[in-house]
Amino acid sequence: MKNIHCKMFGHDFSVTRHITYHVKEYTCKNCKKEFTTNSSGTLTELTPKFREINEVLENIHKRRLRKRSKLNPDLLVFSH
Repeated sequence: MKNIHCKMFGHDFSVTRHITYHVKEYTCKNCKKEFTTNSSGTLTELTPKFREINEVLENIHKRRLRKRSKLNPDLLVFSH
């Protein structure tokens, strides 16, 4: 029954995980399917391959943020 609602009205997404500023993971509130943004910015179903890509991307993003915060604190750093 949950899939019928999504087929008729579309998915009702909620963000479940922020990977970077632009990449996020989403879950449909009705059918519980998981989605993510791909390299072109469109939503695709979250497969094990995309899950692994997101984990690596998140680690790289966190390392860059830590590195940026360790820079000279007198510098003015712009972020989103």
